[in-house]
Amino acid sequence: MKDVFTALEMSEKLLKIAFEEEFALHEGLKVVSKIIEKKAKNIIGEYSKGAGPFPEWAPLAESTLMDKERKGYSPPDNPLLRTGDLRNSISSKVDGLEAVVGSTSEIAPYHEFGTSKMPMRPFIGTAAFRSKKKIREILGATAISGFYGKGQKIHESLGYDFTTENE
Repeated sequence: MKDVFTALEMSEKLLKIAFEEEFALHEGLKVVSKIIEKKAKNIIGEYSKGAGPFPEWAPLAESTLMDKERKGYSPPDNPLLRTGDLRNSISSKVDGLEAVVGSTSEIAPYHEFGTSKMPMRPFIGTAAFRSKKKIREILGATAISGFYGKGQKIHESLGYDFTTENE
């Protein structure tokens, strides 16, 4: 590696690092947003134990269970899952260094945040909270790989897991 750089060479190197860093983080965000999306979809239909600030789900009301059974939804005791539309409405999108995981369903906010007549049954927030460790590992690894470049050996003591596979 060269020890002395001209101002132009140095600016080119810094520009390359900045580009590679942003690209690596963008790719890392795509991975972590898909992890959250998948976890949120898997929460639908099962009682969530809660995580961090997101509460455990209350049992479905007897009237809800009876309504689902009357309409032929089987089994009736599968919270937030009737037709699968809510689960299928969950998606993720990454634009630059911004990632969004959410639902296009009109009923999603009522379930995520609750109402005066319905308890919270958060699925997006819970999924993100449960993914915190993996998010830190992946974004930490992508930040370092973007800065140092691919193929650089990062000392194991830093604790970064360079796998970016979906869970």
